[in-house]
Parts: sequence; C-alpha cells; structure tokens
Amino acid sequence: MTEKVVKKTKTSELSGLGKLYLIAYNGIQTIGWTYLLLISAIHFLDRGTLDTFWPQIKNTVIIFQNAAVLEILHAAIGLVPSGVFLVLVQVYSRVFVVCGILMSVYGSTVSPGLPLCILAWSVTEIIRYGYYTLNLIGAVPQILLFLRYSTFIILYPIGITGELLCMYHSLEEVAEKNTLSISFPNPWNFIFNYYYFIVAIMSLYIPLFPVLYGHMLAQRKKMLVIKKIN
Repeated sequence: MTEKVVKKTKTSELSGLGKLYLIAYNGIQTIGWTYLLLISAIHFLDRGTLDTFWPQIKNTVIIFQNAAVLEILHAAIGLVPSGVFLVLVQVYSRVFVVCGILMSVYGSTVSPGLPLCILAWSVTEIIRYGYYTLNLIGAVPQILLFLRYSTFIILYPIGITGELLCMYHSLEEVAEKNTLSISFPNPWNFIFNYYYFIVAIMSLYIPLFPVLYGHMLAQRKKMLVIKKIN
C-alpha cells in the first residue's frame, strides 16, 4: 500500500517537473522569437539593408532555431504527444537552412528569402510557443487558438518560399567555392557534393509540402470544430 503511494507521488512529481520545464521552454522561446521579430522590424524601418540584416540577427536566430531540436527529444521521450517523425521533418528543414545554408554560404544571407523566413518563422513561433505556454496553464484565449490553427495558411507558404530562395541563392557560391564538398583523393574514399545535396533537399519540398500542409489543415479542422462543439 505504502509502496504504491510512493510510486504515485514520484510519478506526479516527475509530471509536475516536466510541466514546469515545458512552461519555461515554451515561454523562453516565445520571448526569443518576439525579440527577433522586433529587431528585424526595427532594422528595416531604420532603412537597414539585406547586407547588414544577417549580422544583426545571426546570434538570435542560431540560438532559438537550434533550440527547436529539443522538441524532437520531447516527442521521443513522451514529454509531448507529437509524433517524432513529423517533428523531425518540421525541425530539420529550418535547422538545415540556418546551419547548413545561412551559416555556411554568404550568398544566402543577402537573399530576399531571408526576411521572408524571419517573418514567417517569427510570427509562427510567437503564436505557437505562446499557445503551448498558455495551454499548459489552461489559459488559452479563443483568439490565440484561432491564430494557432489559421495563420499557417499564409505563413507556411511564405516560409517555404523564403527557405527555398535562401538555398537557391547559395547554389552559385557553393559550386564556385566547392563549399562543404569532399572530393577524391581523401583518406575515407568518400565523395560528397554539397551543391547536389542542396538541390536534393530542395526537391524534397515538392512531395513533403502538400503532406505537411494537409496535416495542418486537418489539425485546424479538428481543433476549431472541437472548440465550437465544446
């Protein structure tokens, strides 16, 4: 009897700690993306250019976009009910654009795709993380629920366009400088062409976009209809 009570208490404690962690994680992410959107708006309102945009936002983007990798772990250990594969696909594309493109190829940082990415990512994440934070404490307002499952209709295509533009504007430089490519001879007897790797990643957007977009539309219908019924 006592053993059962102890086990139950420990489970509740872990659940409580997990909830506190998620509140902190989502809250910090909300603040980070809000800050990124703010400094981006100030940059362009102050007549800033694409040449100076990336240096100003670089550290903030790297920190908060890469922090999303933790969401894969959250799904894997059951801290959140999301599917691991779906989270992996969604997180990978953005992390690749940041680490594999923007941090590696100068041409991508002056692409018109960069502000599109930042706009779509920032607004989406402010709403998403804000929703998760308030949902954990049971205080989600109706307008935030609507925005959470509606703004993607416009922002998702904008973000995808921005990501593809950043990759496209990196290709010429990657080809000229042989960036991150491995050619023979080398100790590993392995060849890798980063140019074609980027092209392959870009081509994956064609089959994956409708699948992910369709999933989000289904989630929108499910969540907003359930809310109406309740």
